[in-house]
Amino acid sequence: MCGIFGYLNYLIERDRRFIFDTLTQGLSRLEYRGYDSAGVAVDGDSEDEVMIVKQVGKVAALRKLIDEQKLDFHKTFISHCSMAHTRWATHGQPSPINSHPHRSDPTNEFVIVHNGIITNYKELKTVLEKNGYVFETETDTECVAKLTKYIYDREKTNGNLTFTALVKAVIKELEGSYAFIFKSKHFPNEVVATRRGSPLLVGVKTAKKLKVDFVDVEFGNAAESGEGISNASEPQTIENNFLSPDGGHPKLQRSQSRAFLSEDGLPQPIEYFLASDAAAIVEHTKRVLYLEDDDIAHIANGGKKLHIHRLRRDDGISSSIRSIQTLEIELAEIMKGSFDHFMQKEIYEQPESVVNTMRGRVNFQNHKVTLGGLKAYVATIRRCRRIIFIACGTSYHSCLATRAIFEELTEIPAQLELASDFLDRKTPIFRDDVCVFVSQSGETADTILAMRYCLERGALAVGITNTVGSSISRETHCGVHINAGPEIGVASTKAYTSQYIALVMMAIQLSEDRTSMNERRNEIIDGLYRLPGHLKEVLSDDAKLQQLAADTLYKEKSLLIMGRGFQNATCLEGALKIKEISYMHSEGILAGELKHGPLALIDENMPVILVMTRDSLYPKVQSALQQVTARKGQPIIICNTGDNGISSQYKTIRVPQTVDCLQGLLNIVPLQLLSYHLAVMHGVDVDFPRNLAKSVTVE
Repeated sequence: MCGIFGYLNYLIERDRRFIFDTLTQGLSRLEYRGYDSAGVAVDGDSEDEVMIVKQVGKVAALRKLIDEQKLDFHKTFISHCSMAHTRWATHGQPSPINSHPHRSDPTNEFVIVHNGIITNYKELKTVLEKNGYVFETETDTECVAKLTKYIYDREKTNGNLTFTALVKAVIKELEGSYAFIFKSKHFPNEVVATRRGSPLLVGVKTAKKLKVDFVDVEFGNAAESGEGISNASEPQTIENNFLSPDGGHPKLQRSQSRAFLSEDGLPQPIEYFLASDAAAIVEHTKRVLYLEDDDIAHIANGGKKLHIHRLRRDDGISSSIRSIQTLEIELAEIMKGSFDHFMQKEIYEQPESVVNTMRGRVNFQNHKVTLGGLKAYVATIRRCRRIIFIACGTSYHSCLATRAIFEELTEIPAQLELASDFLDRKTPIFRDDVCVFVSQSGETADTILAMRYCLERGALAVGITNTVGSSISRETHCGVHINAGPEIGVASTKAYTSQYIALVMMAIQLSEDRTSMNERRNEIIDGLYRLPGHLKEVLSDDAKLQQLAADTLYKEKSLLIMGRGFQNATCLEGALKIKEISYMHSEGILAGELKHGPLALIDENMPVILVMTRDSLYPKVQSALQQVTARKGQPIIICNTGDNGISSQYKTIRVPQTVDCLQGLLNIVPLQLLSYHLAVMHGVDVDFPRNLAKSVTVE
């Protein structure tokens, strides 16, 4: 939720129109994250002027407002620093004044954009108000802007005061999660970016090859790691806690790091792009640097230098460099192409995305699975006491869908946990536990907190993510990238099927030491081989599903989806898709629980979808069908092609038959398509449903 984008140019002439267009285009690439307002901050006509433009609504509304400004759009800048933001309201209603960027005062001395939540903002606000600061918004972010000015005003007589040191002093006072970009008229042509718990990356674009492909990291000294930041020019001790009773304040230190130079050692024209997601950067450059928690990135001297600083002193474990990596995604992958919506595109990409998940990992001839990211830890995982799957939402459902096959193949007890509940209960975790963290973005706040909780207790942490460089991919001991490609629509579709397959492959690899499971493993691998073709078959019936949605479900207010065994997860995930995209109430019900309460809902007016594909539980699901029809229910049945045991009186959705543990991969696709068509028919925003965001980086 929320999106940050920044653009800086040095020794490259850009006019104001180009800068505004770059910022708004960057924001449009982040729309999938969910937002209700947007804004930009750019340099004014003079060096000490910062202009802010903010608007409620979509990025298109912001573009319109920018065009209405009486500005010289042809004015050019050799060096320029700018930033933009899409806000998802947490503190305060959506309004222009509550939108980002936020400012420290009416003259815009300090301007910031922020993703995350500052949990101690009330305490900060109280102290700042006592010191005469007047607040104009309801947000937590404004406290940070005013805190920056407060510390600057008290330290500006210090000749060694740098922008980096100032930001260090500010973030030492903050609690919560954040990604920030700071800009100030006191430090022209400089920005500082920092993160803790929210993603942020820096893209680098140059005409010539860089002298190095990494950036050195400067660690804080002993004093910085303790009660505050010391200043070499002022050795005397001052209490460094902003909230201390005696009103003490931090002291600041100048920092230095490596310059970005060309191979001949001279400064070169360069552009920087800062963003919450690589999707906003890939059209400009594929060379990116992922910031880690507590990194402070300082771009200075007109953009020719990029410094990375750390609050903490060197512990001998943390890396002393940040590598500049090459993005593998293409711009075409984040464009809709011929599809009407990203969600529709991503549903149709599944025959290809599941192949990408398996590519290079499954040898179909030898019936062998090799997950390179787990190879060094397979023996350790096999010896564990239990495997605990920890995730949220759709990722949780992918764990539920594969738990049974994990237990069957490995005979290791498997436990499922919703990350938020796992943390609320302070669940006991031991050193011989293996904890598997599943997240499409790799930045889900609750899942990350659960991961760190488990790491502190000595458990082996395994990450299953779709995002290279994400917090989960970096901080876990080992893991698997699902390689589903960028997923822009808020409702997860292809990431679900790829997570499902990644977990199945993990179970197969862990069980390879058990010869008694050879036949079962071979059966599953053969099913994986046939999967892309089966998915294409299901998608070919899309027109029938669209008609079914229009004729049977469009006018309904509620929907029950029932199944059992491997299909329990299918029901829960299908219900989630329908409720989040079409705003229609839907509920996934374990068919074995019908008589324990849900059966009271069944009558001739309650629409029901029954997942009844052939597996060992088929007779039990038939019993559920009888219970529903005995109460005058008229279920729509998801069944296998060629299943002649289904009476012609029922409406059916036919899918190919495959191995029982993979059947859910085929059964979920009709429910994804139904949710999509219902959303379109109701006229709602398919890709950006209300109140929801793609990357849930706030607890």
